[in-house]
Amino acid sequence: MTAQPLEIDFVSDVTCPWCAIGLSSLQLALERLGDTVDARITFHPFELNPGMGPGGEDIVEYLGKKYGRTPEQIAETQAMIRERGAAVGFEFGSRARVYNTFDAHRLLHWAGIEGRQLPLKLALLKAYHTDGKDPSQHETLVDAARSAGLDATQAREVLECGRYADDVRAQMQEYRAMGIQSVPAVIFNRRYLVSGGQPVDVFERAIGEVVAAASSV
Repeated sequence: MTAQPLEIDFVSDVTCPWCAIGLSSLQLALERLGDTVDARITFHPFELNPGMGPGGEDIVEYLGKKYGRTPEQIAETQAMIRERGAAVGFEFGSRARVYNTFDAHRLLHWAGIEGRQLPLKLALLKAYHTDGKDPSQHETLVDAARSAGLDATQAREVLECGRYADDVRAQMQEYRAMGIQSVPAVIFNRRYLVSGGQPVDVFERAIGEVVAAASSV
């Protein structure tokens, strides 16, 4: 049986916990489907905190101000997120602050050109959500690039010279123009959208429907 090609555009942010859960769920769904699909995942930028300054902000204060939640509500949500992450094999550690991620998105754009975008995305999600590192710091980003099999010297050069800034801004504008206002937004074959950090079964069922639709054309 010939594997069905599947284009997956994954719009997300590094500091988004539901993006980490959604990506883990998607990967598990693809594992279940095995060699019936030939999937190619491309990551696209979405900034949750575009105006955030250096050093970030305390996560409880930030979420309280942005969503009107109490510290107790935030703690409950974080506990639920840890459980959801564990269910799909992603470990959430302590995340005390939120940060700007524009440079992380520039590095991910470069990693896509180098063919190492998925490994870098996974390394960045782990660095922030599991290890509590600052993804706005260049050292954090260079370390992630190195662990993803990318050249650390080239990664540092990309970060220090501001390369791909216009490309990242253009992509963010494109997806916002398409109506995407929250992430993760997972688009299959440029036509079918699944929003949020969905369970594995939801992704598996959606992919099956997309593949069936493509086969019938």
